Amino acid sequence: MADIERLKSLLGTHEDFPQKGIVFKDMFPIFQDPTAVEALICNIVQHINATYEEKIDAVVGLDARGFLFGPLVALRLGAAFVPVRKQGKLPGDCAQAIYKKEYGEDVFEIQRASLKEGARVIVIDDLIATGGSAAAAGELIKKCNAKTVEYVFVMELDFLHGADVLDAPVYSLIHL
Repeated sequence: MADIERLKSLLGTHEDFPQKGIVFKDMFPIFQDPTAVEALICNIVQHINATYEEKIDAVVGLDARGFLFGPLVALRLGAAFVPVRKQGKLPGDCAQAIYKKEYGEDVFEIQRASLKEGARVIVIDDLIATGGSAAAAGELIKKCNAKTVEYVFVMELDFLHGADVLDAPVYSLIHL
């Protein structure tokens, strides 16, 4: 619990970013402290290992902050890392999903060949707000004939109820 409080204390807050009325919670300060990064990764990996007996085949990280710690979690789990990116950033045959976020709309893509059929997948990102981007990732995983086992976030904005729109359990380290 002390590690979670420490991580929470390191978060930055930026009002009116990326637009007026949004209070942006910034996890980048955590990455300025190697022991905090270690605590973050260890907490997530311990949670996954304690929760699932079957092997996790892939960790899907969402563009862009899911790319910061998703590969580290995947490495410790002995799993593949698969990026979900914004439209036009991945080569080859890609599946697409449109999603709404609290301040607009966007398109996510995944390379169809990046997940094996039946793969057990953890989706990881820094923040869940409305759940739109995570739900789009879940849709992409289904399009690859794989299964989302859990969604993992560093922060959850509980008052927006984003977890309610997802098709698998949610684990968040910090609730705001």
